[in-house]
Amino acid sequence: MLSELLGSAGTGTKRLSWKSDRLDVINKFSYLPNPAVFVYIHNSMSYIAVIGAGSWGTTLASLLSEKGYDVALWTHDPELAISINRERVNNIFLPGFTLHPMLNVSFNGEELSTARYILNTVPTQFIRPIFNKIRTYINDQAIIVSASKGIENNTLMTPSMILEEIMGRPVSVLSGPSFAREVADKKPTAITLATGDPKIGLLLQEVFNTDYFRVYTHDDIIGVEIGGALKNVIAIASGICDGLSLGHNSRAALITRGLSEMTRLGLKMNALEVTFSGLSGIGDLVLTCTDMQSRNFTVGHKLGKGMKLGDIINQTQSVAEGIATTLSAYELASKHGIELPITEQVYLTLYKDKSPAEAVKNLMNRSLKSEFHGY
Repeated sequence: MLSELLGSAGTGTKRLSWKSDRLDVINKFSYLPNPAVFVYIHNSMSYIAVIGAGSWGTTLASLLSEKGYDVALWTHDPELAISINRERVNNIFLPGFTLHPMLNVSFNGEELSTARYILNTVPTQFIRPIFNKIRTYINDQAIIVSASKGIENNTLMTPSMILEEIMGRPVSVLSGPSFAREVADKKPTAITLATGDPKIGLLLQEVFNTDYFRVYTHDDIIGVEIGGALKNVIAIASGICDGLSLGHNSRAALITRGLSEMTRLGLKMNALEVTFSGLSGIGDLVLTCTDMQSRNFTVGHKLGKGMKLGDIINQTQSVAEGIATTLSAYELASKHGIELPITEQVYLTLYKDKSPAEAVKNLMNRSLKSEFHGY
């Protein structure tokens, strides 16, 4: 079958090398376009559309372009699109990294209509307005993947929940320990792809996987998203500890107890416990809680050094998802009747102007409990 398709290639097409066993899976997608579409990419169409030109969206768009896909990186900002196309660098969100020459950056919604895959990288609090704006351009057959991490304020919905509500179709999730700059520099990275359809999982695994970006499949979408959201809250707390110079013991304790909170909330939302021992759980938590490349860790570090949240936000162009997610996680804990002590103290620090030192003191002076209390 593969050789027949390769033999029928016309001019103006790009060829992709698919493993024959994966092609067999693709052939069984009766509700998707002709399987040949997945082997050949016409130069005139946007085969993959990445929504959001931040550091992560830019990195993934360039990665996919290098694999030979026809990729459109979509941004709502015309000036940013023009600048990236001209300079071949995203000087605002990924400075110093030259993008693949075939990557096209667009602010025109009509270019999304031919995309077979839609990859969302928009910060969680902006997914709803952005996709309400562009949804009419998106192909009814397009497979949607979300790589955003957070929980929407007020609705308390995860990114996949928001997208499913707007688009009316299943959404897969890409998450895990992955600083954009390190992926852009092709440093070895492993990540989780969660989907409710194993066939879609095999397909997307092939789409994203490279020799430096390893993709594992999983079926626990809500668990993967809760891990990706809560780790940003705990990262703010870890940054506060670092800013207060509390040492490595406190960081280790915070990460461990943060994992406990992440798991406790996830189980209440029907996640699988094993998910939190994986890449999208403890893996992403450790990464985000230990390095200044993390925007959320940096926010916490500055809070620990005495800066006010408003000043920190005004100095930062990228979005630290943990700030908004803290409010949502705090409200989810109340909704489900569970204790998330670290999350609560981060909430009080961010939204009630509690001093970071006082927050740490309150955590350490809580009533004594069994380590696995609340499970």
